[in-house]
Amino acid sequence: MTVLRSIEAKIEALFEGVFGRAFRANVQPVELARKLGKEMDDHRSISVSRVYVPNEYTIYLSPADRAQFEGYEDKLCGELEDYLVEHASRERYALLSPPKVQFETDDDLDMGQFGIATRMVQPEPGAEPDAPPSEPAPGLTQIYQSGPPTAPAAALDLESLDGRVFLVNGGDRREVTTERAVIGRSRECEVQIADPNVSRQHAELRREGDTYVIIDLGSTNGIEVNGRRVKRAALEPGDRIALGQTELVFERETA
Repeated sequence: MTVLRSIEAKIEALFEGVFGRAFRANVQPVELARKLGKEMDDHRSISVSRVYVPNEYTIYLSPADRAQFEGYEDKLCGELEDYLVEHASRERYALLSPPKVQFETDDDLDMGQFGIATRMVQPEPGAEPDAPPSEPAPGLTQIYQSGPPTAPAAALDLESLDGRVFLVNGGDRREVTTERAVIGRSRECEVQIADPNVSRQHAELRREGDTYVIIDLGSTNGIEVNGRRVKRAALEPGDRIALGQTELVFERETA
């Protein structure tokens, strides 16, 4: 069982019984946890030595969805906060304080829809000099549509996904076995490159559905895909990714 699968299975198990029944026809707790993790990933801020992520998360729900767990909201928030702590630890993210999750009602949302807004907040001014400053208000709200009431956690088991993915650097063919792989000079990166022109955390290879994308993590020298400078690009087998003086070839095998 992969780490991702085991963490999400834990969240799923936490909401069996009362919570599971409450959400079965509406927003699923595992969906909330997954999207909170996605928002954490999408709002990273890279400093000299750390990758900081938001520590405040506001979830917007329709009146009908929020009413489903009336009386259980504090418990739900606490479990989602625990999930974010585990996710940050697994991805080696830095938090300015324990994450805080809160719920708000949005009358414009339909049943099964939910929104998430994030915020980076320093508990005390200047407490973390290397960290980004506090944001005065949450950022733009990302709206999601709840999926059908199937077993979402099981569908995320990376071991069951079709095909294998590789990054090839000359004679070094490195298999990528996670949904996200940071590429850079740091020994903490999933794909380490010994190139002085490559930043410590230069880029990230990320799976989005059935597609893999390469994302520049604010590197000094940027990235190119097939000779074109990009900040983000979807990849096809055979695409060439240039980082500093290094060229990686993206390969994907089908099962």
